Amino acid sequence: MNVKIITDSACDLSDEILCENDIAMVPFHVILDGIDYLDRETIQPDELYQRMRQGALPKTTQITPLQFVEVFTRYAEECRPCAYISFSSKMSGACEIARLAAAHVKAEYPGWEIEIIDSQCGALAQGLAVYRAAQMAQAGKPLQEIVPEITLQCHHTEHLFSVDDLEYLFRGGRVNRISSFVGTLLNVKPILHVKDGCMIPIEKVRGKAKAMQRIVELMAERGTKLQEQIVAINHADDWKSALKLKEMIEDLFSTSNFIINTVGCVLGSHIGIGGVGAFFLNKDYYQLKEASVSH
Repeated sequence: MNVKIITDSACDLSDEILCENDIAMVPFHVILDGIDYLDRETIQPDELYQRMRQGALPKTTQITPLQFVEVFTRYAEECRPCAYISFSSKMSGACEIARLAAAHVKAEYPGWEIEIIDSQCGALAQGLAVYRAAQMAQAGKPLQEIVPEITLQCHHTEHLFSVDDLEYLFRGGRVNRISSFVGTLLNVKPILHVKDGCMIPIEKVRGKAKAMQRIVELMAERGTKLQEQIVAINHADDWKSALKLKEMIEDLFSTSNFIINTVGCVLGSHIGIGGVGAFFLNKDYYQLKEASVSH
């Protein structure tokens, strides 16, 4: 029986990819105007962004232990091995909640196998790992092969993205009030990445066009064999910028394999409207893979 791949709604993979690759998704909660919604089930990203444009201030809350127990039990009853690939444990408690839920289910079904993988990623960086895991599972690979490969990929997937409105980062404690105010006045766009599972601002540039240009420059510095891999592009309700970034990446790297999707409710609630970013495997990933093959 093939391994079942499970993830959460922070992965930002489309419903089509989830369905076609037999991936189960557990939704986070989104609190909007006092109502508790299930991400991607009872509220969609498009609706969230529309409400945010009207002044709504969404919040997100954790996946509950019961949600995990219900999903895990479904596959434990079938004795189907599972791998849950979580949103970064540095940005969410979902990974630890899943570990506790898995232990609870295993106590009732001691022969059931499950591995919890902390992706240390978010958005489509997490999505790329989930997608690769699903491909391996559908090819009949066992957990013992899937876990180390996906762990390696997670640790060496680059996140490079920019946001439009520093106010949302201020509310999340990422920048102070003065830099938020000045940045908005001067049309400054921060460039961020993820290191050790944490979101970190690394540079500031003036204007979205320069922000996207800098993302592509950083891709050239950090990436390799980009034409051979899937490059993922996320956008926070800004398809025009996503398509422009895709065009820039195609022109520079001859890359033709992309996954493009909207930033979901989880991260969209925290980075605001208009962000855009790219996710890809870095040079260290390929060096480590080549080293393992040579040995």
